[in-house]
Amino acid sequence: MAKTYNNPAMHTAEHILNQTMVRMFNTGRAFSAHIETKKSKCDYKFNRLLTEIEILSLENKVNEVISLGLPVFEEFIDRETAEQFYNLERLPGDAGNSIRVIKVGDYDSCPCSGSHVGNTCEIGRFKIISVGFENNVLRVRYKLIDSE
Repeated sequence: MAKTYNNPAMHTAEHILNQTMVRMFNTGRAFSAHIETKKSKCDYKFNRLLTEIEILSLENKVNEVISLGLPVFEEFIDRETAEQFYNLERLPGDAGNSIRVIKVGDYDSCPCSGSHVGNTCEIGRFKIISVGFENNVLRVRYKLIDSE
């Protein structure tokens, strides 16, 4: 069952974190996420804990993408096309044939039913609070500083 995210800045940061994890560590997107106003977490299937240097590099890359001021917008595509490009498992069962895809500039695109900022400059600064690893799950906890 999909969760409705009520914090557009935190949720958009999740999209950027997911794509950054894909690009840096080839993890795939988070298979579980808990998005809240003060802090959030994303769980990834992975084989180890990140090093301190990797954590800093991840945080810096997410902040670099945020600072680009990328437009965040929606596009609708039919389910058949969406299935060719995206994993639709996390969408609600009643998503229908028209799939909403959220795009963060040309950095990320993902089917999503949540709310988002209009531009990444509205997010604020991304800060990793902690990273944990257990049972082949890498958990990244983060917060936003100076977000609107």
